[in-house]
Amino acid sequence: MSQKTLTYPGGYAYMMERYDGRREPFDFGPEDLPPLDANLSVLKNAVVPERATQKGPADPNTSWSRKRRQIAEEFIGKSELAFLNAQLISNLRKRGSPPQTAALFCRIWAEEAGFLLSELNLRWLVSSVQTFADHGETAVQREVGQSLRMLFGMMKLYEFERSFGGIEPSKEYGFGKRVKSRLPLDMESFSLMHGGLDINLIVPIWELGKTDPVIAPLVDHLLQELLEEPSGVFRRLAQMRAKKERQQARK
Repeated sequence: MSQKTLTYPGGYAYMMERYDGRREPFDFGPEDLPPLDANLSVLKNAVVPERATQKGPADPNTSWSRKRRQIAEEFIGKSELAFLNAQLISNLRKRGSPPQTAALFCRIWAEEAGFLLSELNLRWLVSSVQTFADHGETAVQREVGQSLRMLFGMMKLYEFERSFGGIEPSKEYGFGKRVKSRLPLDMESFSLMHGGLDINLIVPIWELGKTDPVIAPLVDHLLQELLEEPSGVFRRLAQMRAKKERQQARK
């Protein structure tokens, strides 16, 4: 029997090495993140200055100091609380972080979700909900975070690959060139007119997210944004479905 070709040579061992290699904790040196009982009101009303992106004479030359300055470039003129959220996320992606990091992340979303929703762009909102996958304080937060991490991650991969096809992201495919071939893992084909996979992927996550008061505002906001997004696989499928319905109505 011939050996099957792996998508990633080396299989799981290679993938784990690649995955873990990006998770080395930051070197903080003498620095630290704010304490768990930090005054969030002060952080909300403070603005990130441009000097936060520049190395001061007394700043340590550590990996965290460099990363913090890099993150600050995105938050000049914005609230220090939004900047802190990004710093916490960056640390929580690593194998280790200061002991208060996860609890502080959950605290700012429990107490200041409305403010963060108004202050953060969509990229950081997506990163925030994905962070709950590993660091949420409840089972619902972790499950919803993991579900949206997978959903948004697969959307990103698919949309990136599709961008090489020369078709605008908002433009759906036509019906005349479909190749009816095997789907990966022998999955059954999707029924454009009668299939519910697209909606079935979204609704259970939305419903579960509503049951947890901390993550609910973030989930509701992001999934509403997804429904309003003028491009992407869900909008294109809806456009194809509507076009097919119009064709059938004319018969």
